[in-house]
Amino acid sequence: MKRIFLFFGLLVSGLISAQEISNNAIGIRAGDGDGFGTEISYQRYLGGNNRLEIDLGIESGNNFDGFKASGIYHWVWNIDGGFNWYAGPGAGIAFIDLDDDFPGRDRFDDSETSLFVGGQVGIEYNFDIPLILSLDVRPEFYFGDFRDGNDFDVALGIRYQF
Repeated sequence: MKRIFLFFGLLVSGLISAQEISNNAIGIRAGDGDGFGTEISYQRYLGGNNRLEIDLGIESGNNFDGFKASGIYHWVWNIDGGFNWYAGPGAGIAFIDLDDDFPGRDRFDDSETSLFVGGQVGIEYNFDIPLILSLDVRPEFYFGDFRDGNDFDVALGIRYQF
């Protein structure tokens, strides 16, 4: 009987602490970008209505393998209740290794590092449990030989708050 009360006590205290603003959130951001689909995502509260999002993505495509790291500064505004929207600038770096069968490979080196700048605009819902669900768009502008141009990424994110 004591174990049952202990279990429910821990459960209730966890739900109560989930109502507070979390300093950290970690999860995944599953997108449909050009080459980098799913990323591990970490958000850190900075104060006021500001936070920093750090994303790491690894992709093994049909003709290339890649790694991408990005950082985005967010301003967050409350819409109503648990609904928020956010926007902010960002930048990052992408490492790409082309496979031997990549079309037009003779024009490119076997691997490349590209820098990019961009932004992010999205909407999120903070549940009563420590969970955030978000939908966002992220335009990115790349500077490099292989990825010189722009990319438009739409993604669904799910993160655990702590």
